[in-house]
Amino acid sequence: MYLGRFKQSGFRNLAPIDLEFDPHVNVFLGENAQGKTNLLEAIYFLALSRSHRTSNDREMIAFGQDFASLAGRVHKRQLDLDLRIVISKKGKSAWVNRVEQARLSKYVGHLNAILFSPEDLELVKGAPSLRRRFMDLEFGQINPEYLYFASQYRQLLQQRNNYLKQLARRQASDQVLLGVLTEQVATAASELIWRRYRYLADLNRYAAEAYRAISGQREELRILYRPSAKEITAADQPAQIKQKLLDRFAEIADDELRRATTQLGPHRDDLEFQLDGKNAHLFASQGQQRTIALSLKLAEIQLIKQLTGEEPILLLDDVMSELDQNRQAALLNFIHGQTQTFITTTDLDGISQEIVKQPRIFYIHSGKIIEKRGRIKWQTKITN
Repeated sequence: MYLGRFKQSGFRNLAPIDLEFDPHVNVFLGENAQGKTNLLEAIYFLALSRSHRTSNDREMIAFGQDFASLAGRVHKRQLDLDLRIVISKKGKSAWVNRVEQARLSKYVGHLNAILFSPEDLELVKGAPSLRRRFMDLEFGQINPEYLYFASQYRQLLQQRNNYLKQLARRQASDQVLLGVLTEQVATAASELIWRRYRYLADLNRYAAEAYRAISGQREELRILYRPSAKEITAADQPAQIKQKLLDRFAEIADDELRRATTQLGPHRDDLEFQLDGKNAHLFASQGQQRTIALSLKLAEIQLIKQLTGEEPILLLDDVMSELDQNRQAALLNFIHGQTQTFITTTDLDGISQEIVKQPRIFYIHSGKIIEKRGRIKWQTKITN
């Protein structure tokens, strides 16, 4: 799978774009705040219909514009697809081969993309919300059912929280309605948790293999799912998970009314990374944490390929300079020329020449993108 022609207008600070990308490696050179990350965000949005940086879609519409339009030609082993997505102040609309999609869950998955940014290095030691977002973004693009239940859960959770606030303020008193909302939340939550366990089992296997390769087989990586309802286990089916959630909701009913918010469910679950049985959040060095983050990204490539039969595209946002030669080499070995890769950087000095032997080079300045022609100079730096 690779993204060929790409067009955009009205997205953040980017000037209108009509580019043909290389099927292998594309490098975007530019100083900070010139639009490199915005470009990768646009490609990522075309794939997943959401940003990795903000939940407010309107922020991505350029100042003075009414909408932003993204379009791309996706080449797969068996077919080619034309994708288009438009962000307006009223919402977003998506098309596949010029046919508008009734639901975004029908659109997501036609182009699989994995983004690796410096923020991902915080996955191990950062807030639990980062790890939950990681699961939702990655699992949502490989399974429309996961995306559906994640969206349904967010809506039902908001409704339940709003009603808990009304009960706490004595603006409502109907406990039957609360019971209905609790049942609905537990149903959606059980489906979401069950799928998280399933995908994490495969992700765990691939990440462990990647970590062993990078670290020279010195340590064993494990990824554990930590549900907020601790009674839930990986062996439980959705019906069992739902019942355990309902039992816990009954036990904490008074506490939830006092706090006026839902105290358990997928929105409060977490991941734990272990090295040789020890919590990496507490004991891992910075180098080990970076190796875990890289292993996760490499594992995502393997997981998506297993489930879809296609290699996803890989977006590396100013992260190569954060990786030493050993980790860059590990990344090279896993993409092995089959994964279309987009790299943003301020210069080429920090990038292994093996990775970018024959890349397509683009300069970015003030949102304008110009393709570089001719032979690459490896000492190239951007100067004003």
